[in-house]
Amino acid sequence: MKRIGFLGTGWIGRHRMAAILATGAVEAVAIADPSPEMAEEARKLAPEANIVDGLDGLLATGLDGVVIATPSALHAEQTIRALDAGVAVFCQKPLGRDAGEVAAAVDAARRADRLLAVDLSYRQTAGMRAIAPLVRDGALGEVFAVDLTFHNAYGPDKPWFYDRRHSGGGCVMDLGVHLVDLALWTLGFPAVDGPVTAELRTKGGPMPRDGAAVEDYAVAQFRLATGAAVRLACSWNLQAGREAVIEAAFYGTQGGAALRNVSGSFYDFAADRFHGTTAQPLTAGPDDWGGRAAADWARRLAAGERFDEAAARLVDVAGVLDAIYAA
Repeated sequence: MKRIGFLGTGWIGRHRMAAILATGAVEAVAIADPSPEMAEEARKLAPEANIVDGLDGLLATGLDGVVIATPSALHAEQTIRALDAGVAVFCQKPLGRDAGEVAAAVDAARRADRLLAVDLSYRQTAGMRAIAPLVRDGALGEVFAVDLTFHNAYGPDKPWFYDRRHSGGGCVMDLGVHLVDLALWTLGFPAVDGPVTAELRTKGGPMPRDGAAVEDYAVAQFRLATGAAVRLACSWNLQAGREAVIEAAFYGTQGGAALRNVSGSFYDFAADRFHGTTAQPLTAGPDDWGGRAAADWARRLAAGERFDEAAARLVDVAGVLDAIYAA
C-alpha cells in the first residue's frame, strides 16, 4: 500500500485527509503541522501515523505521496522539493502565486515522473459533471458566453491571505482560480484570444498597483479562442444578503446550462439545462463533492500512475490569473 504524508492539517487539510483515507487505497504514515493541536487532531484520523517536523521530517519517512495544505507562498517550493525527492504531490490551490511558480512545479513533476494534482474541487461537483458533457458534445450548440461568479460574505481568517507577497493575490487568487479553471476545463482549455480587461478593488476603492494590498472585489472579461466571451466576478466580504453567491453558466446557440449554489450555501449546488424560458433540472440535493479530487489522486497513485501531462493545464489557469492582475 502506498505510504502518504500530510503537510498542514488545519480544517481543509483534515477534510482532505479523511477523504483520502476513506478510499482505503493508501496508508497515512506521517503528519506535520506547526500547531501541535492541529497535528493531534489529524492523528485522530490515523492513530498509527507519526507526527514529524515539517516537510523534511515527512520526506525522511520514505513516502510515496504527500498532501500539501500550507499557506500559498509555500506551495510551489514544497511541491518541487517533494517531487525532486521522488514523491507524488496533491496540493491545495493555488499551486503557485503566478504562472512561473506553477510552471516550475509542473516541470518538476515531469522530470520526476510523479503524479501531481491540485485541489480544484468544483470540477468534481455532480452539477459540473452533468454540464461538462453537454458543452463538449455540442448539445448546447456553440457556447458563446460564460458567466462566472463567486461572492463570499466572509474573508479568509488567516492574516497571510491579505499580504500579496504571501498569497499572490486576493479574491481572484482565492476564488477566481476555481472559476477560471471551470471555464477552461469545461471548454477543453482553449487559449485566451485578445486582451483581458479587469477592475480590482479593495475596501470599495481602486486597489493600489504597488505594495502588499490585495483585492477584495474583482470583475474581469476576456475572450477565448473558441469565440466565447467570459465574464468573471468574485469578492470577499460582499454584503449580498447571503453567505455566498456562486455560479458557472454556459450559454450556447442551442441552449444553456448553469451550476448555482442553493440558498447561499457554500456546499449545496443545483444544475439546470436551459431551453428558451424553461429550465430542466440536471442535479439537485446533497452531494459530498469536497474531497473527490483528493480521493481521485489517492486512487490514481495507488494504481501506479505517474506524471500526467494534463497537469500542464494548471499553467494555463495561472496564466489567466496573471493576465487579470496585469490588466
